[in-house]
Amino acid sequence: MIPLKQTANGITFCVKVQPRARKNAITGTVGDALKLSLTAPPVEGKANRAVIEFLADLFDIPRSSVTIASGKTNRLKMVNIRGARLDYLQQRLAAVNLL
Repeated sequence: MIPLKQTANGITFCVKVQPRARKNAITGTVGDALKLSLTAPPVEGKANRAVIEFLADLFDIPRSSVTIASGKTNRLKMVNIRGARLDYLQQRLAAVNLL
């Protein structure tokens, strides 16, 4: 179960990134974090951009609504989603059996 937290700036949750994977996919959870496998390497911000693109596509929201709040140089990142409702994000994650 991934805790989604409503804040004044949007909805936040943790992701754990596995860079240089064979394909972009959600591979489960690690503790309270959503585990993402991404093909992008962890250099020059490519993995961070891949996280933003993947989550924007998953939630069907603009890329500008997704930001990495903390952990830009770490595999464990705190992601912030602006302009989306909490129940909508929960529903999208439930559709992939992760909530």
